[in-house]
Amino acid sequence: MSESNVNVATNKSGGFSNALLLRQLPGYPNTSKRISLLALVTITTIVLYFIYFVPGGVLPLLLPYYHMSFLYFMSLVVISNAVGAFTAFIGGLSDRFGRANLTVYGLALVGIFQAFVIPNAHSRASFDAAYIAIGFIEGIILVVTPALIRDFSPQMGRATAMGFWTLGPVLGSLTVSQVATHTLPHLKPWQDQFMISGFTCLAMFIISFIALRELSPSLRDQLMVSSNDRALIEAKAKGIDVEAALAHPIKSMLKIDLLASSFAVSVFLLLYYAVVTIITLFWVIVFSKTTADANGINTWYFIFDAIGLVSMGFLSDRIRVRKPFMVAGAFGYLVMTVIFISTVHHPHTSYYEFALIMALLGFTSATAYSPWMAHYTEAVEAKNPALSATGLAIWGWVLRVIVAISFLIIPQMISSTSPLVNNQQAETALEALQAASPYANPGSPNPPKSIVSELNTPGPYSAPLSTLADYLQTKKFPTTASQLAQLKGLLAFKPLASDIQSGKSLTKTQIQSVQVNSPQLANLLTKEELIVPAQKSAPGQWERWWWVCLGGQVVFLLLVFTMSGPWSPAQAKKKHEEHERQVQRELAKLGIS
Repeated sequence: MSESNVNVATNKSGGFSNALLLRQLPGYPNTSKRISLLALVTITTIVLYFIYFVPGGVLPLLLPYYHMSFLYFMSLVVISNAVGAFTAFIGGLSDRFGRANLTVYGLALVGIFQAFVIPNAHSRASFDAAYIAIGFIEGIILVVTPALIRDFSPQMGRATAMGFWTLGPVLGSLTVSQVATHTLPHLKPWQDQFMISGFTCLAMFIISFIALRELSPSLRDQLMVSSNDRALIEAKAKGIDVEAALAHPIKSMLKIDLLASSFAVSVFLLLYYAVVTIITLFWVIVFSKTTADANGINTWYFIFDAIGLVSMGFLSDRIRVRKPFMVAGAFGYLVMTVIFISTVHHPHTSYYEFALIMALLGFTSATAYSPWMAHYTEAVEAKNPALSATGLAIWGWVLRVIVAISFLIIPQMISSTSPLVNNQQAETALEALQAASPYANPGSPNPPKSIVSELNTPGPYSAPLSTLADYLQTKKFPTTASQLAQLKGLLAFKPLASDIQSGKSLTKTQIQSVQVNSPQLANLLTKEELIVPAQKSAPGQWERWWWVCLGGQVVFLLLVFTMSGPWSPAQAKKKHEEHERQVQRELAKLGIS
């Protein structure tokens, strides 16, 4: 008996072993079963990406906690993605060993790391190890879950199905933003965000352990263009030589067209990588948003990205073409990126203006992406449908390499981020000192509110401190020696802080003149010498990276014209009808009506 027949027999017998270890279906599932499995894989993917993107949502809080520079964190992301790039090839082994178990037990491991390890990681080294471990597992899942989607979706519904799969990273990111927006103001500790996502993942593990199934190798190794192919697929499954189909997997898939297509979409997504990892810092640093408000702006991108993925995927399936959607989406994305870049030097752009820009960025990127995913899986199937996971592993490897390279470059181009993130407390130190001063104490006979109000007015230290000194002396406000010293420190601080704002450097003697009366303010001056230049250079540095992202979109747009597949719906319809006639001829030969 051939191996394929053994597999079929095993599948028919079912039993405990198949339910918990092999997880294989005895035949191609009917429509309702297929849709339920597609939904399960999609929800699983959403949860896994929810896990992976949590650090981006709390980055302004996480970096100071671990005394971690922006460069250090980006290096950590590079390592995680480099590890994920090579574990993507482990996902490719699911062509031989199956997909469901890798997904189910991957969920369990990731959930444990997220819910228990990271929240209790009090050292930077322990956080690093847990983050890299999650990247290791996520690199496998990146390949396995779209392979499951491919197995359960014929080509004529592939873009819709892949649109739903792509909801994984998008809705995972959306969940991060929504949970952070609504819970950070109340829960406060950033560790809670990891615990929420970790326990969600463990709940998904239990559901998937019970319900997730996959096709046997002899079923999934067939090319299925429409749901009418089901009888032919199962008939061929009875005699297919699985081992021959799986010979030389990497060599079969390592082709220039697949590599070029993978590269094109990877650079196209440069802006998306930033949105899910570091754009929260952009809103906080350049536009002075709170972490919760920054996540709120991100939410608009993810909502409309999700809408576009499904709706444009569905439309692509109905019209039966992919490339026109890729071109239209890429062009729209490019235009919206230019508009987004133009806001960098307009600090008064409103929250809802940003929301609109992000919504259109999300929708246009999705218009190109879900048809691309469908096109790529079809290009893989054209070479060998038995190696769909290996083909996706090629894409996963290229994607992670590009991400790793981009995250190596970002800290060099946006060097202002580390001093601003690492000195967030220094930026608010003056306000805190004023609030703690004797003349701001509600229990004391305060000076006129207008003076205190001017002290707290945002700006380059325009408070009338000399007026305050005159007032205190005239009214004989009760002060101690330390309070008078603090006032003298404030008087010395004001002109020096103004000098820093105007671009001048301070000498040690000038800082010492403040140090004598207020070590806190002297320390603030030292910090300000780092902060002020970084504040001024930050918008231009972020702008340069956004232009790099736009360059990636141009590369994708140009490479679409080198990809296979019809442009015309009429041509695509003709090709589909020819396939249907071929299916009927094959079924007739097998005596199946």
